[in-house]
Amino acid sequence: MDQSPETFRGIVERHQGRVFSIAFRILGESGVAEEVAQDVFLLLYRHLPRLASEEHVTAWVRRVACHRATDALRRRAARGDAAAEEYQDGMALRPVVRDMAPLMNRVEQLLLTLPPQQRAVMLMRYQEDLEPEDIAVEMKMPLATVRSYLQRGVKMLRAKAERTLKEYSRG
Repeated sequence: MDQSPETFRGIVERHQGRVFSIAFRILGESGVAEEVAQDVFLLLYRHLPRLASEEHVTAWVRRVACHRATDALRRRAARGDAAAEEYQDGMALRPVVRDMAPLMNRVEQLLLTLPPQQRAVMLMRYQEDLEPEDIAVEMKMPLATVRSYLQRGVKMLRAKAERTLKEYSRG
């Protein structure tokens, strides 16, 4: 693709929301998600000549955003950051964004308790609306692993929701 400033600016404008959303939902912190998004777009600028089409750019941006966000989580865990340990262990459910509706905030909290790779696969499926086969290609993992992550992730979220979201259930 063309690497002109106008082309790149247009690509950033089209994809910045998606990249930030993926990073934020994996990391749970807007500041770190912004850093990841900036990193993704810096890499994109360098790789732009190798990308053949807008569809290729979309797939590349999604994949790199997931990988960079999970890498950031691993770095935090390796440094021993308390917040990373909370997310990894699923021990603490704390507010993610204060201005969201209470139920959505709680669902976001539950999503943060999933392991990073599983969270990324769930986001690709249910936020980006990709089929498992496409997720396997983009995430470079076996299709059986993607399906397993999806099945276990949904089961885990349902079980956690039943325990923690009682005030929203009927009965």
